[in-house]
Amino acid sequence: MTRVDGKHEDRRARLAERRQQIVDQARATAEAEGWAAVTTRRLADAIGYTQPVLYGHFPGGKTEVMSAVALQGFAELASSCRAATDGHGGRGAVEAVARAYLDFAAHHPALYEAMFRLPIEAHFAVEGNEAELRAGFDALAVAVHGDGTTTELFWSVLHGLGELERSGRLRPEHRAERISEVGARFAPAP
Repeated sequence: MTRVDGKHEDRRARLAERRQQIVDQARATAEAEGWAAVTTRRLADAIGYTQPVLYGHFPGGKTEVMSAVALQGFAELASSCRAATDGHGGRGAVEAVARAYLDFAAHHPALYEAMFRLPIEAHFAVEGNEAELRAGFDALAVAVHGDGTTTELFWSVLHGLGELERSGRLRPEHRAERISEVGARFAPAP
């Protein structure tokens, strides 16, 4: 590697680190105060850079930052769902993934909001979409051994349950029964 290549690598590493700082700060601010509190000025001040530097990393401003946070969330959700299926098969895998998904939604409200409610371009079951979106979709597909439609239905049920749980509209004491019912309905045929 030449000295010039090393400088380029160092510069790329610094840019990636700064970009991650912006994403981390946006996520921390949103978790503490909500997405309305996340502004480009506030992010720039929090990481010690100017707004033009922030826009250099995220030309789309706050919307692009929220998209980056959401993609990070999809990667984390996929990881949680994949880990949940370890040692499980059939209905047990479906129920484990349902629990992991619902726990994720409950424990990361601002992140979940970025993933599903904020105005970002996120299309799950389409060719050429971001790897993080594909990974999230694929993690659910593995649990239900599903084609696109079955996986979309499974995701829709989990999302609906997550939203209703988070808003307090479902009885918490019946969560295990709901998860069992999801397992019964989506378990792959033997």
